[in-house]
Amino acid sequence: MMGQAPTIEQIERHARAVLGKLPEPFASHLRDIVLIVEEFADEETLSEMEIEDPFALTGLYHGTPVGEKASASGSLPDRIHLYRRPILDEWCDTGERLDHLIAHVVIHEVGHHFGLSDDAMHALEEAAEGRA
Repeated sequence: MMGQAPTIEQIERHARAVLGKLPEPFASHLRDIVLIVEEFADEETLSEMEIEDPFALTGLYHGTPVGEKASASGSLPDRIHLYRRPILDEWCDTGERLDHLIAHVVIHEVGHHFGLSDDAMHALEEAAEGRA
């Protein structure tokens, strides 16, 4: 039995805990990141990404990757969006522990923020889990 589906607030708390466990240099760069948990991505986002099935998108990074940032002021803060229903759908489909799944999605989006390779994201995920 998998238990009761978590609320948006519970997913956000867990995702913030994951961000809080990331080592430097990641932690200092993520201090100002905005974390948003929503049921699904909006139609505009899905359309821009050419995704027809809203369950296909579990998370999204909006912003400029760290290596491409200029010292320009006035830009919106970077944001990580997590989508609750697709995460829960994947949780049910895979049987993966929910905390691991949320950590995986968060770290994948952080990886986009830093322009990391898949291997580097995997190593970061292992580092975050090792600190749990």
